[in-house]
Amino acid sequence: MNKEIVDDKTMKRTLTRITYEIIEKNKGNQNLVLIGIKTRGAYLAKRIKSRLYQLEDIEVPQYDLDVTNFRDDHPEMTNNEQPQFTSEDVNGKNVVLIDDVLYTGRTIRAALDAIMSIGRPSKISLAVLVDRGHRELPIRADYVGKNIPTSHKELIKVSMAEIDDEDKIEIITN
Repeated sequence: MNKEIVDDKTMKRTLTRITYEIIEKNKGNQNLVLIGIKTRGAYLAKRIKSRLYQLEDIEVPQYDLDVTNFRDDHPEMTNNEQPQFTSEDVNGKNVVLIDDVLYTGRTIRAALDAIMSIGRPSKISLAVLVDRGHRELPIRADYVGKNIPTSHKELIKVSMAEIDDEDKIEIITN
């Protein structure tokens, strides 16, 4: 059973609010870098970058990150994709790491490992569209679109127009 909990207009408002929070906490764009975790986090990062430009007329570097090679819970998974950013892109910068759903924290840990293997940012913040709870690691988001408490049996499905032809968030119950 699927239950839509966020529609396209609500998702747009949520991303605008997250963008404003990033602006407020970072006081401008100097040293700001956005890194989106593939797949949907990368699209969210692109949207936030666009909103930053629309709202504040600031251009912020944005990169995509595939964390497959840094995961500890899927050691058999490997790919040869290298991060598209270098140490010069992140050293001394305020990085905002962006993902769609925060669940156990393992994806975020893998992303932190990937970023730290390349360079040394002065600060890393986390922005997520949905925080569903059930953390296995001590990780929390600095910017949260929606807190949606779930059971372990439920799934959160984030659909994005870029790949799913529509924007919405659903809870899927088996």
